[in-house]
Amino acid sequence: MNAYSPQDLAIKVGSGLLSFPVTAFAADLSFDEARYREHLAYMSSYDVAGLFAAGGTGEFFSLSNSEISAVVAAAVQEVDGKLPVLAPAGGSMANAIEQAGIAETAGAAGILLFPPYLTEASQDGLAAYIEAVCRATSLGVIVYSRANMALDADTVARVADRNPNLIGFKDGVGSLDQMTKIYTKLGDRLIYIGGLPTAETYALPYLELGVTTYSSAMFNFVPEFALRFYAAVRAKDHEFVFAGLRDFVLPYLEIRDRKKGYAVSIVKAGLNVTGRTIGSVRAPLTDLTAEENEMLRTLISRVQ
Repeated sequence: MNAYSPQDLAIKVGSGLLSFPVTAFAADLSFDEARYREHLAYMSSYDVAGLFAAGGTGEFFSLSNSEISAVVAAAVQEVDGKLPVLAPAGGSMANAIEQAGIAETAGAAGILLFPPYLTEASQDGLAAYIEAVCRATSLGVIVYSRANMALDADTVARVADRNPNLIGFKDGVGSLDQMTKIYTKLGDRLIYIGGLPTAETYALPYLELGVTTYSSAMFNFVPEFALRFYAAVRAKDHEFVFAGLRDFVLPYLEIRDRKKGYAVSIVKAGLNVTGRTIGSVRAPLTDLTAEENEMLRTLISRVQ
């Protein structure tokens, strides 16, 4: 049963580092629940503020609704109230509403709303899409502004005013101008989450714009470093942050940027090369090459 009201969830999510558990797959690429639960137990043993099950790093885009239900339910059961689990919704409006129902049934604490599938849309259309999902659930909703759902400040303010259970804005666009306008207009009405790939890269400048937390994919395989880095960002410890960027984050980006889709693949690779085997990615993503895995293994050794 969900123990978080939307307001309670906003406070909790905004209080610390967030992460997206990768989804474990067996050799035949079916959902490996036992291995997934083992990974969740490992992640939830650290001091994080929330986990997004079956999110972008969890290959939401490659999961069926029945698989999303199984993944979210397993996460809720395994974490067992130690921290909130948020579930995904997205695609068509009908599908997003169905997935919001899946989240409630599975006991998720909230929803991360992804963009609608493929089509471009006006700000009015995007507002209607977000509002339809907010109205369909009692859970707190965080909207993910990215790709074909890049939201402007007026749209965010209008939707937030009409929907009390819209609690957060996750930025996947990377526009300082946009974030400045949104935070200036809405202030503390929402929590603001950094959601660019490898969000550590942008964490320090975004802190000045009200983005007090971010989702760390690398927390999956270097949790101690990810937490130290987050603490340094919040403390504005520039020396540690820039050393971390120089010694780990930026070299990590060089491997990640070798091929499209590697933002997810490299996270699974990080677990696999450190002995916490989690399986391969599903098509259309591809796994890192043997050479890239060795590069990643060497890099990880610097911060372990």
